[in-house]
Amino acid sequence: MSQQISASMVMDLRKRTGVGMSKCKDALLEAGGDMEEAIHILRKKGMASAVKKGARETNEGVIGTAENSTSAFIIEVNAETDFVVQNDRFKEFLSNIMEEALSTTPASADAFLQQKYSKNSALTIDEYRAEVVHSLGENIQIKRLLEFKKSDDYSVGIYSHMGGKIVSVVVLKGASGMEEVAKSLAMHVAAEAPDYLSPEEIPADVKAKEEEIARSQIQNKPPEIVDKIVGGKLKAFYEQTCLINQKFVKDPSMTVTQVVEEEGKKAGKKLELTQFVRWQIGG
Repeated sequence: MSQQISASMVMDLRKRTGVGMSKCKDALLEAGGDMEEAIHILRKKGMASAVKKGARETNEGVIGTAENSTSAFIIEVNAETDFVVQNDRFKEFLSNIMEEALSTTPASADAFLQQKYSKNSALTIDEYRAEVVHSLGENIQIKRLLEFKKSDDYSVGIYSHMGGKIVSVVVLKGASGMEEVAKSLAMHVAAEAPDYLSPEEIPADVKAKEEEIARSQIQNKPPEIVDKIVGGKLKAFYEQTCLINQKFVKDPSMTVTQVVEEEGKKAGKKLELTQFVRWQIGG
């Protein structure tokens, strides 16, 4: 009978019910591979609330942040309502999984959900989540997580806005101890929402489309004038969408690149902005 239970069946049942992987597998084994019967078994075994809530939309939530001397983590946890996000049980759950991520450094959200929960080794992280779902009567999902490694040559700055509804991270290469500068740049990222780090990161098809739009707006001009105007329009596009080209929100007289260069000079280091992330709940 066990040969009939595939990993994809277990995953499908987990997605449909919100119940932990091991309990899903047990239910499928008991049901002889019958999906609907497995759901019925989970309901009979006291997982009804988790099953019932598992399909509900989770449009609210919070992005948790945690860091130590070697890593920084951000994790998005979604719920159905902001009311539950403010609940102490939810806050405890968020705190516990942030602590767990820091100590175990999972590579992905899926891997994190399947690992054992250190405070109760009888449960996986996903089963712990299902228990909280059962307790609060509302669907809760760990949507995504991301780790930022720390080292002597990097500084990581994290900025949380609107109580964790928006979280941004900036990584500076070239020196440690520049966290406040990185955080200031992360604040800029939260406010200005750049799409790319630099023009080099913009896909060729996106650049081509912008150039096509720019050229279509220019009529009856000599080719050399057209090229100059198109160049200016593309420059404006880069200033809008690329982090290093944007005007720094705290001092629009400088670009982000100029801010990084100036802060590097002050510290006697050559700094480079190498990575940024901006997460927004539901984004």
